[in-house]
Amino acid sequence: MTYLRNIQNAMTDISKNKSVLFLGQSVKVPGNLLYKSLINVKNSQKIELPIIEETQMGMALGLSLNGFIPVSCYPRFDFFLLALNQFVNHLDKFEDISSGEFKPFVLTRVLVGSKKTIDAGPQHTQDYSIALKFMLKNTKIIKLKNKNQIIKSYKNALKEKKSTLFIEYSDKY
Repeated sequence: MTYLRNIQNAMTDISKNKSVLFLGQSVKVPGNLLYKSLINVKNSQKIELPIIEETQMGMALGLSLNGFIPVSCYPRFDFFLLALNQFVNHLDKFEDISSGEFKPFVLTRVLVGSKKTIDAGPQHTQDYSIALKFMLKNTKIIKLKNKNQIIKSYKNALKEKKSTLFIEYSDKY
């Protein structure tokens, strides 16, 4: 099975949980690789958003606190940087801020853009996972470099109910 097929299967599997909602750019309409990864997910579980990265993460946090399991999708890791305030200072620290009263659970997907065929440049192809490891206390980071780890990693995250940042690689799509 290909990398993309494993991503599609993982998204289909986790979408079987009726509390799961996918939000971001091109989750419901074509526009980037994320769209292809969600083709088998019902449209009723997708929330299409404009380019509002920080608001998107805030929405994911709010949805989580209301019993949903949001999968917040960002087509480029580079643009996810705009959501770091909500991600690092709010989502990751909410359990501590609330003295354990609230434990938000958000799955976040980011894609590292490809440098193969056409190099989109440094604003589309960076991987900031090392820097984020120093900033995050309660959020797990999983780099999906191997196609065979994809399905198990997403299933485990859903089972563990721990906020997780999944880093996908578009050159493998």
